Amino acid sequence: MNNEKKGFFAKLKEGLSKTKKNLTEQIENIIFSHRKIDDDFLEELEEILITSDMGVDTTLDIIEYIKGEVKKNKIEDTSEIKDLIKKYLVNMLKENEEIEDEEDTQQQVILVVGVNGVGKTTSIGKIANRIKSSGKSVIVAAADTFRAAAVEQLKEWCNRADVDIIASEQGSDPGSVIYDAIKAAKARKTDVLICDTAGRLHNKKNLMNELSKIFKILDKEFSEAKINVYLVIDATTGQNGIIQAKLFGETCKINGLVLTKLDGTAKGGIAFPIVNELNIPIKYIGVGEQIDDLQTFNAEDFVNAIFE
Repeated sequence: MNNEKKGFFAKLKEGLSKTKKNLTEQIENIIFSHRKIDDDFLEELEEILITSDMGVDTTLDIIEYIKGEVKKNKIEDTSEIKDLIKKYLVNMLKENEEIEDEEDTQQQVILVVGVNGVGKTTSIGKIANRIKSSGKSVIVAAADTFRAAAVEQLKEWCNRADVDIIASEQGSDPGSVIYDAIKAAKARKTDVLICDTAGRLHNKKNLMNELSKIFKILDKEFSEAKINVYLVIDATTGQNGIIQAKLFGETCKINGLVLTKLDGTAKGGIAFPIVNELNIPIKYIGVGEQIDDLQTFNAEDFVNAIFE
């Protein structure tokens, strides 16, 4: 493990320490108090997983997997259970991963959606910083023109990341900001255009109309670009994150998740049911306030940070 990777893993482990305490320590306790894998043990394990934000569906999938492996491999000792859970979770996360082609030169648009307060604007600044650090060019479009602080906040982050931003006055038409940003991205042959969008969910109809308008503009003006839609979810909201993902999934096809504020919560286990139930891969995870505290998601590192 190189130093940068090692530093990331240490930060990830530290960030997920509350989740680890909430989930792993409880599992270790029942492994210690039960010597054999029986119905009582599995029942207690099921309860721990459900109350650790793993969700009912994902928990039942894990229990079924354990039962199958126990029978197939004649496992009797509860001490082997933790590794079975880890294996199941890593495989499930990887199954939903989309492998990026590093050689792909197609221009890309990342449309970032999410309710207000989840850390959307901050995440955009950090994603822009990561992409720029990888040697690609980035433009950010500040199309959340309704929230007074959004544009100013985004300008500040773009300044820190040293990337260009296309912005307009507060209250102006988000579509025109996207249009101007597409023109700039095409003219400058920019690798990635990241678009912020409004995050109001109280009026779903307006949100749907606005997003469909943005998609129409992208389709008409930038059809040659690859479009990705990333949903930002605040990990501290737990099961509510799944509800948000389902609501946004009704308005557009989400193909990536950004999970923020993992360092401030014991509910990091929410990552698993979101991926499992919605079949959407996690692209980035936030484990701190700094500009480089947003990490590219790695299934094995994530599971190891919680279970090691």
